[in-house]
Amino acid sequence: MQTLLILGGGTAGTMAANKLRRELDPDAWSVTVIDKSETHLYQPGLLFVPFGVYEPERLTRPGRDVLDGGIELIVAEVAEVEPNKDRVLLADGRPVAYDVLIVATGTAPRPAETPGLDGPLWYRDAFDFYTLEGATALRDRLATWDGGRLVVFLAESVFKCPVAPLEFAFLADSFFEARGIRDRVEITYVTPLSGAFTKPKAGAFLGGLMDEKGIAVVPDFYAERVDAERKTLVAYDEREVPFDLLVAVPVNMGADLVGASGMGDADDLNYVPTDRHTLRSRDHDNVFVIGDATNLPTSKAGSVAHFEAEILTENVLHWIAGEPLAAEFDGHANCFIETGHGKAALIDFNYDTEPLPGDFPLPVLGPMRLLKETRTNHLGKLAFEWIYWHRLLSGKPLPVSTEMSMLGKRLDAAPA
Repeated sequence: MQTLLILGGGTAGTMAANKLRRELDPDAWSVTVIDKSETHLYQPGLLFVPFGVYEPERLTRPGRDVLDGGIELIVAEVAEVEPNKDRVLLADGRPVAYDVLIVATGTAPRPAETPGLDGPLWYRDAFDFYTLEGATALRDRLATWDGGRLVVFLAESVFKCPVAPLEFAFLADSFFEARGIRDRVEITYVTPLSGAFTKPKAGAFLGGLMDEKGIAVVPDFYAERVDAERKTLVAYDEREVPFDLLVAVPVNMGADLVGASGMGDADDLNYVPTDRHTLRSRDHDNVFVIGDATNLPTSKAGSVAHFEAEILTENVLHWIAGEPLAAEFDGHANCFIETGHGKAALIDFNYDTEPLPGDFPLPVLGPMRLLKETRTNHLGKLAFEWIYWHRLLSGKPLPVSTEMSMLGKRLDAAPA
């Protein structure tokens, strides 16, 4: 019996496990997932917790329940991988051998990487919303906050779900308007990027929405520290942004076990150097990488993990059969962007094509619209929760192409 071992039972690891369990001969291959938590978290729902749209309990299910029968789940901390011995060491010293390893250990916020961020203000006047604990604490703070200077702050440019802080700012505008205190709230978006988003057309569209909603953008801001006593962000160039309530996207890093195993990238961020097309580790032939654990130049987003899962499954099967790794990932990402007031936008792009205006998935018919606020896009975002639990995690086919399509996209059009 040979062993396929997957490190991480989040979105990417669960999809990979379920897909490959169905493809591999159960008499020849065992499939094992190791995760430190017994609970699976619906991460896209965290955005809605601070605004009281979702209750925290709605976002979690037992990790065992989202894995197909025949998959072993080990709940344990992993200390390190020994790729030259084809085995993993758990924190309690137990070894777990593998024939093929898939690293799906994700990324996580590290507030301690910005001096002062996790000090006396943390979870009092400074919060994150990328963890269930942070999103819940922020919900409780927003419920009684009477207004002032709300600053949404990006510590770095590489982090999980790059559109989420934009969505937070838009939803905050809508939330405070509904509470009747929008005129008492000054919203500022502080980013190390040169604007609201990295790509020209999406940047122009999202920057325009910021202007319409009265949200100030402070670009090119590289934070050196948080001055907790003065409640002020301080940049390396000595610019300062004061706040009354800080919503931070802390520095993101991959799992410590990646660094401890000597498998991390040159930036020491604990992401695994990965072939951008085959999804195989650049350093180890029988190791594949998926989702936020990679160092690929595409978004760290659930949709990317979904598209990668299709490619990774094919290439793992090719590798086991001794065949060339023929499937190629194109960097495809597809993300709804909540814009408040019951509307959302949608972006669809890959390594080579920036987000463009147009219709998705079909020309003219849509029904989704790219780089445009619509009610249908918002309903699509809400419907994704059902799709996630009932189709995506189980690895069942979805009516969205793994490879990005140019159908419906308009190269020369300006965003609506």
